[in-house]
This record gives sequence, structure tokens and C-alpha cells, in this order.
Amino acid sequence: MIRGVVVAGVLLIGAGAVMAQQDVAVKQDNLMRAQAKQLYNVILKTAKGEIPYDQKSIDAALAQLEQDVSTIPTVFATNPKEDVVNATYGSSQKIWKNKADFDSRVPPVKKAIADVKGKVKDVASLKLAYESINSKCTDCHETYRLKLK
Repeated sequence: MIRGVVVAGVLLIGAGAVMAQQDVAVKQDNLMRAQAKQLYNVILKTAKGEIPYDQKSIDAALAQLEQDVSTIPTVFATNPKEDVVNATYGSSQKIWKNKADFDSRVPPVKKAIADVKGKVKDVASLKLAYESINSKCTDCHETYRLKLK
């Protein structure tokens, strides 16, 4: 009986650890998706003329992007050692092998956003802003993001 309780306890602890890792992975994935929503679904689609230019939406997207980017080092402080189930992209284990380099990629993104905030006034300036921000995001993605599917 005691052995059964111990086995059940160990299984629950193991399941809890897996769930905790999945929660961390989901939080990281959600952060990246939130940034993609602002950068691609608002800024890029507007720059390409797929949605009408709306200054309030652009300003809000840039502000949200700036806020979210600032949280990357904190959200990626823990290595979940697994990917989100059925995710298209995941985090490379290189992040935690070279965390200082990973974290050093955030300030250039923040600077790119800060440099364009308040200067975007039309589609032409939005295109330039998108290119500037996206190039800094891509610098990190090339090294630290994995395509899973």
C-alpha cells in the first residue's frame, strides 16, 4: 500500500514538472505570438496596403511591441526543455547555452522601435519602420528560433 502511494506520488510530481515546463513553453510562445500579431498583422499588413492606415492602430502596435520586447529576457529566463505541443516554431536550446548573447539581441530591437516611435506618419514611413524593426527581430530568429513543422 505504501509502495503504491509512493509510486503515485512520484508520478504526480513528474507530471507536475512536465506541466510546469509546458506552462513555461506556452508563456514563451504566447509572447512571441503577441509580438508577431503587432508586427505582422498590424504593421506589415498596413505597410503592404492590405488594411487601411490607421495612426492609432500603428501607435498602439508599436507601444505594445515595445512593451512585449522588453519582457523577452525575463520570459526566456527558464528553459522549458520542450516545445509547445503542435507549435510551428520553437526555441532553440542555444538560448540557454548562450543566454548572454540571446539577451544582447533585445536592446537593438528596443532601439529600433524607439527610433521609429512618433516618426511613423504614413505608409511610406511605416514601411521603413517595419524593415528596421523586422531586421533586428530576424537577427535573433536566425539563431534562436526553430521551425518545428
